[in-house]
Amino acid sequence: MNSHITDLLRSRVNDIWYRIFNHPFVIELFNGTLPLEKFRFYVIQDYNYLITLTKCQAIIASKFEDPTTMRKILELALADVSTELENYNKLLNTLNLSFDDAIRIRPSPTNIAYMNFLLTTCTLGSPYEGLVAILPCYWTYLEIARYHVEKLRSNPIKIYRDWASIYLTPEYSGIVDSLRVIIDKASDYLMRDFDKLLNIFRQASVYEYLFWDMAYRQEQWVL
Repeated sequence: MNSHITDLLRSRVNDIWYRIFNHPFVIELFNGTLPLEKFRFYVIQDYNYLITLTKCQAIIASKFEDPTTMRKILELALADVSTELENYNKLLNTLNLSFDDAIRIRPSPTNIAYMNFLLTTCTLGSPYEGLVAILPCYWTYLEIARYHVEKLRSNPIKIYRDWASIYLTPEYSGIVDSLRVIIDKASDYLMRDFDKLLNIFRQASVYEYLFWDMAYRQEQWVL
């Protein structure tokens, strides 16, 4: 094996990830100029998304016959619940929102499209197709935080600093690394389906960009 497949996938989506790193929502969030109402909108949308992501991890785990791999994926899901979702529970309180508010508000059209893409891929595709579909969500947040770490240091808004700091912790980078390792261990086997996996990885990366854009516009249903 000459290269890890996750490195190859990442190298093919530089154009999309650059746009993610430089989206106005991301830049304003990290430098502290993002209007709070846009962040509130994002938090509610992302909370609903993360619930779906956890369901996808359970679906993926159920498809592995190897109990070790199955356990690792379930452990990643638990770690994610312990970091991101726990962080969101605190955020909801800080923003004067309740759990009921989060589940009552209808997900935006873009959010529903993204969640349906993940659920369809994880349900109908192979377990590795599912892992590749959820990887950009984890990985982009890690790279976003590292890309804008200097902005974060001078960010005057505590709630933004607290939110972003989660993605700079060893615990979070460990989640991303563990997910990549599971995929990379099968690199030789997966290379024969590289084009298909790249399409999934790229589409998920596009949805990541669209999610930030949706939150910045506070996208609403017209009907």
